[in-house]
Amino acid sequence: MVELDQFKTIMNAYEEPLAEMRDSLDVAGKERRIEELERKIEEPGFWDNPEESQELMKELKNLKELVETIHNLYSSYEDIGLLIEMGYEDEDPEMVKELEEEIHTFEEVFEKLKIQTLLSGEYDSCNAIMTIHAGAGGTESCDWAGMLYRMYSRWAERKGFTLQVLDFLDGDIAGIKAVTFEVNGENAYGYLKSEKGVHRLVRISPFNAAGKRQTSFASCDVLPDLKDDIDIEIADDDLKIDTYRASGAGGQHVNKTSSAIRITHLPTGIVVQCQNERSQHHNKEKAMQMLKAKLQLMKEQEQAEKVSDIRGEVKDIGFGNQIRSYVMQPYTLVKDHRTNEENSNVNAVMDGDIDSFINAYLKKIANG
Repeated sequence: MVELDQFKTIMNAYEEPLAEMRDSLDVAGKERRIEELERKIEEPGFWDNPEESQELMKELKNLKELVETIHNLYSSYEDIGLLIEMGYEDEDPEMVKELEEEIHTFEEVFEKLKIQTLLSGEYDSCNAIMTIHAGAGGTESCDWAGMLYRMYSRWAERKGFTLQVLDFLDGDIAGIKAVTFEVNGENAYGYLKSEKGVHRLVRISPFNAAGKRQTSFASCDVLPDLKDDIDIEIADDDLKIDTYRASGAGGQHVNKTSSAIRITHLPTGIVVQCQNERSQHHNKEKAMQMLKAKLQLMKEQEQAEKVSDIRGEVKDIGFGNQIRSYVMQPYTLVKDHRTNEENSNVNAVMDGDIDSFINAYLKKIANG
């Protein structure tokens, strides 16, 4: 049967990539780590430090899920091979339909794991801290920043990640002037590093009585949530620390005391803010952690243009600097200008369907 010959060719093409994937994901190393963690859990006093214990349990769960997925993929590969051979013997047309479904599922899982092999950067496994700033344009840009915040919130929800707002500044009429939030989940930074840059929206403005098309901009900055033990010395004289009253979205939970913290690193101009924690002390700790993470990234960059990318806000949030355009009128299209990845379903993208853009970016940087 012609279909079976085609299926066999498709599956034969996966033999070498599967072997490369197994090496890239270091399955044997992960299985050893699982055994090590399982022994540690059984040790007396394991739960004496609940925070550390929970981190280890989370690591164990993620490792087990990944290893199981890889093993299931290999089993699926072998099962499909057997089905193809049976198809040659039985010449059953129903077998063709079953094989099409099996191969489709196999390819989906393979692509998902292939992306995992690209998340091998030093900080890719970290949680992510993301800041969205509205560009020039008043209410329209603030509304666009709010739409982006919702998009990333929905994306995080799809991934099973959790999101915690660290700092929030309402727009005067609608939307958000600025928001900083932490995305907690496996490889959160590895995925979201693709979103750093200026995002451009083209639509009929709901805030324009003439119904004219409006172009708006917002910038996204992303950094890994590095641990407290970052070895960076910061002189007190290099810091300007301001306090202000914290307030939540829509003016809710207004704090009667000045517990929110804004830290400016004078030599670089980096500004970090945190108002989510319960006390000024905890807000300061979180803000310092964010500052150290930014300085660590700057320290590791060798090229001047990369340093300017990592410094806090993007300088020019406007034309010519966007990484992605979201066009709602006169046609619908979302296009990433770095990879040329496109999706004409703007509503789905704004509802968090951005994996195709993230994956295209990861493949691009992996290929140099």
